[in-house]
Amino acid sequence: MALYLIGDLQGCDAPLGRLLQKIDFSPSRDTIVLLGDLVNRGPDSLAVLRRVQGYGAAAQSLLGNHDLHLLGVAHGARKPGRKDTLAELLAAPDSEALLDWVRQQHMALHMRIGTGDLLMVHAGVLPQWSVGDTLVLASEVESVLRGPALGEFLMTMYGNEPAQWSDTLTGSARLRAIVNALTRLRFCSAEGVMEFDAKDSAATAPEGYMPWFDVPGRKTAKATVAFGHWSTLGWLSRPDLLSTDTGCVWGGCLSAVRIGATLEERELIQVECEQSQKPGKAG
Repeated sequence: MALYLIGDLQGCDAPLGRLLQKIDFSPSRDTIVLLGDLVNRGPDSLAVLRRVQGYGAAAQSLLGNHDLHLLGVAHGARKPGRKDTLAELLAAPDSEALLDWVRQQHMALHMRIGTGDLLMVHAGVLPQWSVGDTLVLASEVESVLRGPALGEFLMTMYGNEPAQWSDTLTGSARLRAIVNALTRLRFCSAEGVMEFDAKDSAATAPEGYMPWFDVPGRKTAKATVAFGHWSTLGWLSRPDLLSTDTGCVWGGCLSAVRIGATLEERELIQVECEQSQKPGKAG
């Protein structure tokens, strides 16, 4: 049995097929965790969701900003964007079942590997959140996604405020702050104020901000946090981090990381991807 973490797909089904073949993935033996943004921008979001859903419990997925946007468009909370490639998926005869599968997926996941903690999110974790805090807050959003208030939530999901977390936040502001941290975060201040405009490499942080994972005193520093979302950051492996978005949709690579018996045992497996979007703004 093997565990593989896979970076952003963004509707690129053909590279996913090649990657799974390269790792000799078997749903009866192995587990894959997709680190969010399964859909959008690429050509085959429908094929991606059908493939992954078909693997049953052998495939788990985190929800990225594009996956939540899919739900938003499907429920009329937002019109499709100019670069969205969701029309075929939304028009498919099994779209309702696929959308229901999406809303059952996770905002954060945790596994104990050997003696270490592996925390998986799509984008990032605010510095004042512990592993336990992150899972509890993620579950708040998951409950809404899976419940009767989904449509109401999606109507208030979009927006950059509040830009800073407070335990006193309530209602839609609280949920939006959690969603933004887990699915959109790249840079924040030492106090945890989130910045959403900058999308370039970690070396180009706006003044007063830094990559979320470099904030001093970050409470998840003793865990290994695996994430995607940041294609201009690319592959990064260090004891406390695994960055896995290597820009498949932009013509880069699709990456899988095989996790061994301990979190120190990591193997990177990649396949090259056809360019589906011109590099520019990472998503």
